[in-house]
Amino acid sequence: MKIGRLAMAALPLLLAGGGCAPVATQAGGADAAPDPAHSSRNALDWAGTYKGVLPCADCEGIETIVTLGGDGAYSTRSRYLGKGDGNSFSTQGRFTWDDRGGSILLSGDQPARYLVGENRLIRLAQDGSRITGALADHYVLVKMDESITEKYWKLVELHGKPVPALDREPHFILSAQDNRISGYAGCNGFGGSYTLDEKTSRIRFGQMASTMMACDKGMDVEQGFHDVLRQADNYSLNGDSMTLNRGRMAPLARFEAVYLQ
Repeated sequence: MKIGRLAMAALPLLLAGGGCAPVATQAGGADAAPDPAHSSRNALDWAGTYKGVLPCADCEGIETIVTLGGDGAYSTRSRYLGKGDGNSFSTQGRFTWDDRGGSILLSGDQPARYLVGENRLIRLAQDGSRITGALADHYVLVKMDESITEKYWKLVELHGKPVPALDREPHFILSAQDNRISGYAGCNGFGGSYTLDEKTSRIRFGQMASTMMACDKGMDVEQGFHDVLRQADNYSLNGDSMTLNRGRMAPLARFEAVYLQ
């Protein structure tokens, strides 16, 4: 059963304005105040990226990614499942903690509250109360592994320009076991070695081996892709989005993580 159908059966209370906002029922009263010295803010490693699918009144669910920075900045990305293209939205801003250090408020036109737990965020109603009902377990975002290895990275931008649609999408995967990279550049498959220091976000790629096919389209993307791998010496990670960079110059290329359904 789709999440959206379950949501329509529950008593709807919109967490934020808009027809596609998450639907919820809420419990009365807030949780007991914890000891401030052992609050989520002080005791947990909460900075990072969280992902989940929130219930939606008129769609299959809202795929939600929230990134919390240690400096109080946040970014979010939301995608309304089953709504087709053009239903993805991004926000960024600052978040604040409540007096107890247990929950946060994401500022903005549609502010959102989350209870901060061990490796998870729990969406709250606008008054800060816990959500109950049949869909309560779906209001949870789980902290993501922030390693860039063992993930399928799809190329979406080269030098700030969108990558055109090809018969097969350019991508790469970094194997942590043997420090090897494998992928597809737009026409040919390729492979090689890499060195990575995730503490400093430094990465360098070695000499690449590639098949030698000629294609009617995709060759310019392939050339640009290989140029990026030759030049890149660091990366920036923001949830499911990663850029390869050279020094402090503008990003060379942007990639998005793709997960098998």
